[in-house]
Amino acid sequence: MAARVLAVLCVLGSLHWQVQSSSETQYKKDELRPEIFNPWRHNSRGLVRVKRDWIIPPIRVLENSKQVPEDLVQIKSDKVFTGEVIYKLEGVGVDQDPKNLFEIDDKTGVIRSKAPLDREKYKTFTLKAFALSPSGERLENPTTIEIVVLDQNDNRPTFTQSQFNGDVPEFSIPGTSVMSVSATDADDPLTDNAYLSYAIIRQESEPPNAVTKIMFGINNQTGAIYTRDVGLDREVVKSFKLTLQVADMSGMGLTSEGVAIIHIIDINNHAPQFNPVLYAMSAVENRKDYDIGRVNVTDRDDHGTGNWEAKYSIAEGDPNGNFAISTDPATNEGILTVLQPLDYETEPEYTLILTVGNVRPLSKALSSPVSSATVVVTVLNENEPPRFREDPINIVVPESVVPGTILKSNIAYDPDNSKLRYEISRDPDRWLDIDRETGDIIAKRTFNMRSPHVKNNVYSAVIKVVDAGGVSSTATLAITLRETNDFPPKLSPLSGTVCSQAYGMKAGLVLTAGDEDMAPHAEPFTFELPEDLSINWTIIQINETHAVLQSLVEMETGEYVVTLLVSDSGSPSLSAYAQVNVTVCPCDSFGDCKSEVAAILGSSVGISFIALIILMASIALLLLLLLLAVAVNTCTRSHHIKKGTGLLVGESDDDIRDNVLNYDEQGGGEEDENAFNVDLLCNPNDAPSTPGSFCPMPGVPRGRQPHLRMDAPHNLPSPTYPRRPPADPTDIEDYINDGLEVADNDPNVPPYDTALIYDYEGEGSLAGSLSSIASGSSDGDQDYDYLNDWGPRFKKLANLYDPR
Repeated sequence: MAARVLAVLCVLGSLHWQVQSSSETQYKKDELRPEIFNPWRHNSRGLVRVKRDWIIPPIRVLENSKQVPEDLVQIKSDKVFTGEVIYKLEGVGVDQDPKNLFEIDDKTGVIRSKAPLDREKYKTFTLKAFALSPSGERLENPTTIEIVVLDQNDNRPTFTQSQFNGDVPEFSIPGTSVMSVSATDADDPLTDNAYLSYAIIRQESEPPNAVTKIMFGINNQTGAIYTRDVGLDREVVKSFKLTLQVADMSGMGLTSEGVAIIHIIDINNHAPQFNPVLYAMSAVENRKDYDIGRVNVTDRDDHGTGNWEAKYSIAEGDPNGNFAISTDPATNEGILTVLQPLDYETEPEYTLILTVGNVRPLSKALSSPVSSATVVVTVLNENEPPRFREDPINIVVPESVVPGTILKSNIAYDPDNSKLRYEISRDPDRWLDIDRETGDIIAKRTFNMRSPHVKNNVYSAVIKVVDAGGVSSTATLAITLRETNDFPPKLSPLSGTVCSQAYGMKAGLVLTAGDEDMAPHAEPFTFELPEDLSINWTIIQINETHAVLQSLVEMETGEYVVTLLVSDSGSPSLSAYAQVNVTVCPCDSFGDCKSEVAAILGSSVGISFIALIILMASIALLLLLLLLAVAVNTCTRSHHIKKGTGLLVGESDDDIRDNVLNYDEQGGGEEDENAFNVDLLCNPNDAPSTPGSFCPMPGVPRGRQPHLRMDAPHNLPSPTYPRRPPADPTDIEDYINDGLEVADNDPNVPPYDTALIYDYEGEGSLAGSLSSIASGSSDGDQDYDYLNDWGPRFKKLANLYDPR
């Protein structure tokens, strides 16, 4: 209905508006305004007349009107009674975008709409009207005019999405919320033009016609979709397609359609089942971490989900955990794997009971027995290599183990019960032997911890064992050697000097001991002087390895032989005797022997005077014996020495050996009138440091002088030497070896193989009689006066040949 408005100026001096419309006319009635009844009011300037205004209500214009141009309202100023008035209009829709929607007649003041209005673009317009004189002078204050565009149902509602997607678990109960849909309408939401109503107009299932009854409903006001019936089974129907409709005017107006897709979510309502339930597989022994077969299951739940994915387990038949089963995610098959090596000889067959379930638990609303299957695994035999019972083979033995001792037995076995053959692959010192049949490891030689192949007391070898099929295995043999007390201590030095003025002082000869053994069989050492061997000396221990030899009385200058006993701390302890050659001499201020005394008495590096005297006496005695032999030969020229007899001794079947009388002269300067026999042990290759005094011989260099044995200890028991000569020449080696062993253990003599010993040389002699030594001379031709110049020891010998 078109609106028409007429404005008339009713009050003098003021601009009044009157607005009429087809829908309503609003006035501020004169009788309701107090200034109509009391048009005068006092103020600071006195009594003045109050200006009366009209309140112009909004002008309502229906959108999409086809009657254009259309008069909307007319304004008029009271200045028209005094002169010409020109009307102007400004605002959005006039001179501002969108322009040219409204205009005003400048002479009559009629405001018109020039084009149909669209409420969805502009809901209201606010304009300003002006009254101007022809010269452009503003005659009145501008008046605001508001134009409201009335809504018309010219917009259809539209869904917010082209397709709505939702899901619902299968077997959901009626009333279960599925999803919500929504739509919008561009019309005025405060009017019925935008009041929407939803509806489902069509239902389709996938696969088609799987379900024919209506399964879903929708709230017509909110658009919430819910289940309205039972029977949602994912194994029957996968999804639904719903065609939706939305209409405005409470469902009676304009309409639009939309689509909602509802997927049925699978729940675990089907337990997996083995198919088949019996399997036969085989596995090769001694292999691990490899697959031996697969088992199959069926499951009607949705593929690729936890409701379908199988979870296998071994329920029975594998107490040692030799097997494992896993799931192939692509096929859902169970993969049976051997984890630990199997042994055909121990267990040739396994019977496994398998069970299966799903990754997700079965629906609580359902219950189904757990499916199981039987797998028979046959173990295949193969030729296995021999196996050592331990690797490395550890043995702990003393280093002095007796050769022939069995160190280790039962070191290996063959899983196939095959006969084994043993051998030693590596034995750098050749200390070991092994029984090829039994594998007994035997000590072949005495071990030595000082070997370069012993590292940290461990000697390593390699043992190899081969079965009847030629398959072999090796193992390391680690022999840990325990230190034993094998060596007695050795004393050094064996010669030295002591100052004759040192009596009563702490000075003496410092001695030290060493031992080839290691702790605890070495130091601390014990130094002792054997009882009754010396009353002139004492030994004082300094520390674990050193001691000092001191005199107890004032000693005369000369050469002394002191016997000491040195013991180690092993268990049992080992001891050794040692003779120390001590030269007592006057010393200078530095503690060294004076040179003039050394020239007379000799020094530690020279030949002692006493040794020289003894050597000369020995030579004289030998000459005397030769002279006696010549004399006997002269007197009995026709007499010949019989076979089996000697020149100097009578017939005897026993072995002839020199008797040794121990000589211990420590008094210094005294002459020993006791007879003694001298065992010549002088070796031309001995160094001056060899124990014992020197035996100087004329014409022999000092460094190659033979030694006269004077340092034998007293009263020590000697072992029994072999007395009978060998009956057969082939026994010579055994005879010499026996004598060598006895001499090495004889404490009264030096080592057997370091002395020049005159020993048994067989019966008879190709040299015949010794009379030829006389060279045809007679006893009377010999002059023995020189024996008187050799000193008192040779005086008796000289008297025997005195012609008087």
